[in-house]
Amino acid sequence: MKKREPVSSIMTKHVVAVQLDDTLISANNLIRKHHIRHLPVIHGEQLVGMISKTDLNRLTFSGLFAGEGDADEAVFDMLNISQVMSHKPRAVKESDTIKYVAEILSTEEFHALPVVDDHDESKLVGIVTTTDVIKYMLDNY
Repeated sequence: MKKREPVSSIMTKHVVAVQLDDTLISANNLIRKHHIRHLPVIHGEQLVGMISKTDLNRLTFSGLFAGEGDADEAVFDMLNISQVMSHKPRAVKESDTIKYVAEILSTEEFHALPVVDDHDESKLVGIVTTTDVIKYMLDNY
């Protein structure tokens, strides 16, 4: 296992993201369509937040009661992404080591971290998840 391998070697480079002015319905649709759990929120090209499947599930009734999909859409229509997302998310740089990322994921309550450009910390270049780190560890075991 390489001790100084950068996170850029395991991150997802083609990130599915949502714009700040998109709707919660569109964010939910992206999560479902792409079978993902975390969406970076961008304003133009600048990273401004993160929204997760868990954030959206906390707002819904469909998990509790059958046939409540319409109620979910009504809740999503009443709120916007900015009201639900985590603002100013913890991010890592593309040159940060996988070990450093693993330390963050193991000690803090994150399951995904946006990866930003080494020279422009507002520019999103990828996302890394606990699953990415586990796969890396298994490949090198």
